[in-house]
Amino acid sequence: MGQSSIAIIGRSRLAEELHRLSRAKGFDAALYPDAEKVAASSFIAVETLAGSKDRKRKIIEKRDTVLAPSSVLLTSCLGLSTTHIASWVSRPERVVGFATFYPLDGKRVIELAGGLKTQEGSLKEAEGFFRALGKETVRTKDTPGLIFPRILSLIINEAVRSLDEGVAEAEEIDTGLRLGTNYPLGPLRWADQIGLNEVLAVLEGLQRETGDDRYRPSPLLKRMVLAGQLGESTGQAFYQYSK
Repeated sequence: MGQSSIAIIGRSRLAEELHRLSRAKGFDAALYPDAEKVAASSFIAVETLAGSKDRKRKIIEKRDTVLAPSSVLLTSCLGLSTTHIASWVSRPERVVGFATFYPLDGKRVIELAGGLKTQEGSLKEAEGFFRALGKETVRTKDTPGLIFPRILSLIINEAVRSLDEGVAEAEEIDTGLRLGTNYPLGPLRWADQIGLNEVLAVLEGLQRETGDDRYRPSPLLKRMVLAGQLGESTGQAFYQYSK
């Protein structure tokens, strides 16, 4: 990568982690929690909002008018396809979707998806950025959630259904999956770490995009997000945490 000015946009643990990692790798990176005053000179802007479609659209549209034509816009595509997000901007060719869950530490790969109008050069710049952060990259079909977030969200959703139906308590469900499959965490503890709102964004995005009922979020998952019980970040969800 010939330029190193990076704008990380969002008020989330993922945005903060990307900012810290970018700075540690020598990039001139700035964090913009409220998406205001993003430097027009930023060569890459990384937008991390996973939830509210309306809020995300406002952020993307504003950034599109500010950034230089040569800039690349990376956007979290947990809940929407890259093509959908790119339809909001005047230069869809520079939009690249990425999908990952917090935390980045320990994750070796970042998934990328181009939209129907994304240029190859934009994808290569995105690959170069994440590889400079020490991550491998894979390209996937353009769909909400891509690979890992999609599959893990479905597993979590079934675990939440099992809890809601009284199959077992949270700790028993997590122990059964963790020891039975050698997962690093049980699905409910994993959901708490990721943030229930991000899991819900993936499921709702897939259901909206495909119309397939298998992605229908558990009612309990939806209620917990509405109640602000998101996991580690709020101090409570399936387990209790000290904030």
